[in-house]
Amino acid sequence: MADSPTNPWALALNTQRELLDAGTDAVDKADIAADRVDRLQSVEVGQTPSEVVYTENKLELLHYEPITEEQNDVPILVIYALINKPFILDLQPDRSVVRRLLEAGHDVYLIDWNEPSRLDQHLTLDDYVNRYIDNCVDVVRERSDQDAINVLGYCMGGTMSAMYAALHPEKLRTLGLMAAGLCFDDTGGVLELWGDEKYYDPEEVTDTYGNMPADVLATGFALMDPVSNFVSKYVRFYDNLENEDFVENFARMERWLDEGIDVAGEAYVEFLEDIYQDNKLYHNELELDGQHVDIREIDMPFLQVIGEYDHLIPPEASKPFDEVIASEDTATVEHSTGHIGLSVSGSSHDAVWPEVAEWYHHRSGLSVERRREIQAAVDELGAVEVDVVGEEAVEIEIGEAGSESDGGAVADTGVEAAGEADVESVDGIGPTYADRLRGVGIGTVAELAAADPETVAEAANVGRTRAEGWIEQAG
Repeated sequence: MADSPTNPWALALNTQRELLDAGTDAVDKADIAADRVDRLQSVEVGQTPSEVVYTENKLELLHYEPITEEQNDVPILVIYALINKPFILDLQPDRSVVRRLLEAGHDVYLIDWNEPSRLDQHLTLDDYVNRYIDNCVDVVRERSDQDAINVLGYCMGGTMSAMYAALHPEKLRTLGLMAAGLCFDDTGGVLELWGDEKYYDPEEVTDTYGNMPADVLATGFALMDPVSNFVSKYVRFYDNLENEDFVENFARMERWLDEGIDVAGEAYVEFLEDIYQDNKLYHNELELDGQHVDIREIDMPFLQVIGEYDHLIPPEASKPFDEVIASEDTATVEHSTGHIGLSVSGSSHDAVWPEVAEWYHHRSGLSVERRREIQAAVDELGAVEVDVVGEEAVEIEIGEAGSESDGGAVADTGVEAAGEADVESVDGIGPTYADRLRGVGIGTVAELAAADPETVAEAANVGRTRAEGWIEQAG
């Protein structure tokens, strides 16, 4: 009798074999299950060495040990969200945003808010922005002997960082925001819909609990994608039970998700009502303790790091902010990942964080006063773009007002015509990408403008979209 798919004997035999294989697989996995449970409970996170250099109430300001011989003089202060613990930015050595910045030669500080007690329920956004963040910025400025520092704000911490930059622009060299909610006007985000005043009153929760409970927040976030969060990830865990690396990665993420922290009640209500429901920050109507948060004061170099598939803070909740602030030096790094993937995905650590680290290097050299002096000189000359390379080396693209007679004035401000400028002056092209491009004969802005996207993308090892963006800038 032929052994074919329609043969009942063959089907029975194949089914028996599959059951035996499944049984053997289950026995094998049962043998290692106990060990894997131990790994889930004992996995380590946040291993990059640091010390606490300042405390206030529950807050701890961490300073990370340098891992390079040379460091950027202007440090980066990472302002974390009030939700969850910050070790998502230092999950493990190969997936640590903190370590990527340190490896690039940056001096890194981070605010760990820790969990508020019942006594902290009346803390407001003004307390967090104008007291806690401002005090930490001053500590970092004093320790680094810098008048102004760099900031990288994450998620809700990014939104508060934008508020801080509007109120204290003189203290910041640059402002970088990662997955930050900034504009909520039918952006398509589920949180915006669920938080709509028609369906949700945050005071009902805080009147009951005082603070916003972490368990309530965690359940809400999980329900945004219930199949993935309650079914699929556990199926993947079982399928990869024999893979130690997978198990450890899984355990670290589960630990972060399980160790949520409460949010101070008053700050939570203000954030939901003023930012989500009334969109006051984007419309430049926000006040903190009666003080106008004027986003037109945000004039420092401005970077947004965005996840293309972020379902918590979709790109449309971040990108429009560039158009309503004063800064003329804005950049966006958008990557095909989600909200958490920006911190922990392998592709983000390969493609996003080297570029972000270079952006901070590229923008850190210019003091606030010098930046404004040069911008004023450039505006007078009719230039359309400023690109900071260092305290005395700034390259601009000259508009129609530029002429040979303007050359002396341009030289006096440390500015040179963009066509002759080094390719590294293009926004997003740091030393690594520049060296790769020079290797194929693209060393100046003019040569980049004349190149085709395929050549640029292949030489720099980047996507075609990014290469086209560089060429468009150069043109």
